Order: sequence, then C-alpha cells, then structure tokens
Amino acid sequence: MNELIEVKVGDLTGAALDWAVAKAAGWVAARIVPILTPSKTYYEIQAPSGLQLNPSVDWARCGPLIEKYQVAPIPEAHDGLEGTEMSERWYADIYYDGGEQYTTEHCDSPLIAACRAIVASVFGDTVNIPVELI
Repeated sequence: MNELIEVKVGDLTGAALDWAVAKAAGWVAARIVPILTPSKTYYEIQAPSGLQLNPSVDWARCGPLIEKYQVAPIPEAHDGLEGTEMSERWYADIYYDGGEQYTTEHCDSPLIAACRAIVASVFGDTVNIPVELI
C-alpha cells in the first residue's frame, strides 16, 4: 500500500475525504484512481465497477450514509441568535457507540460536514490517508 499520513478529520476535503468515508463505511474494494490532465493529476475514489465514490459532493452517495449513521447536518444559521437566514456553512452531529457524540467544525457544505462526522465516528479525530491524496 502507499505511504500514509495522519490527518485531522476536520482538514479532510475532496478525494482524501471520500477515501476516508469509503474506509469508514466499509467499502473495502474502493480504490484510488489517478486522473491525468495536461496541467495536473487529480484522484478519484472508485468502486471496482468504475463507479465514482464521491460522497463529499454527491447526495446519491452520501444520502444513504447520512441515514445509516443517523447524521444530523445543521445550517450555521441555527448555531446562534442570528435567526433563520440562509446558511453558507454547515456542521453535523453524530451519535455513536452507545451515546458518544461528535460535532464537526463548520464546513462549506452539508455533505462535507456529514462525511467528516462519519469518519470521526469510526476513526476519531485523526485518520491515516494515502499521501498522494493530500
């Protein structure tokens, strides 16, 4: 396997977050696929069938995980006395292991918040990620 680096769950984004969610959710056949472009290489997390596993940006991938893990995405506007204006940032709560709770920091989307909550409920505050995804 590739070299791993320890990363705070709150710092995970993109393919690194998708990879961590795949591991937390038990998608054991998930693989890292490099995508080459003229200007750079980026990575996707894929199932053996080639299906992209990108729960941090795809409701179809993350929705079932939100339900399975019973994650509560919460708009930032509900975090104080500001009222109910539209939120640009989100956080998520998750309860696991018989009552343990994890609350994410504010994130750019409800999917990122939910994914970070799922990863933290399985691995704790840090997770080992393949270096190429960082």
